[in-house]
Amino acid sequence: MAEAEKKPIKLPRTAKGKKPIYFDPTTDKLLSMVLTLMGELSVVRDRLDTVERLAEKKGVFKVDDIETYDIPEDVNKIRMERRSAYIARVLKCVQDELDQLQQQGDGMNVDLPQ
Repeated sequence: MAEAEKKPIKLPRTAKGKKPIYFDPTTDKLLSMVLTLMGELSVVRDRLDTVERLAEKKGVFKVDDIETYDIPEDVNKIRMERRSAYIARVLKCVQDELDQLQQQGDGMNVDLPQ
């Protein structure tokens, strides 16, 4: 029983049911992307503020060190993967619609001209 209580609960990552429409579908998608970006930027600003305050307090580096930083290949790879995941989150509503349209298209028997 104690082990069952320690296991994290895994919740589904997709919402069920239809998405509410507040404006027109295009405006809703843009609003969703903007709100996602706002959330992401807010987190980044808080984290950056923390890093800058800690660095200044401990005398870890100078601001100029950031400007002249040479990015190692392994770090660049991590950043590219993180950036791709970020873009996927921002464009999720567009990708969801494309997936839905593709599923609808797969269900149709359409003879394409050859």
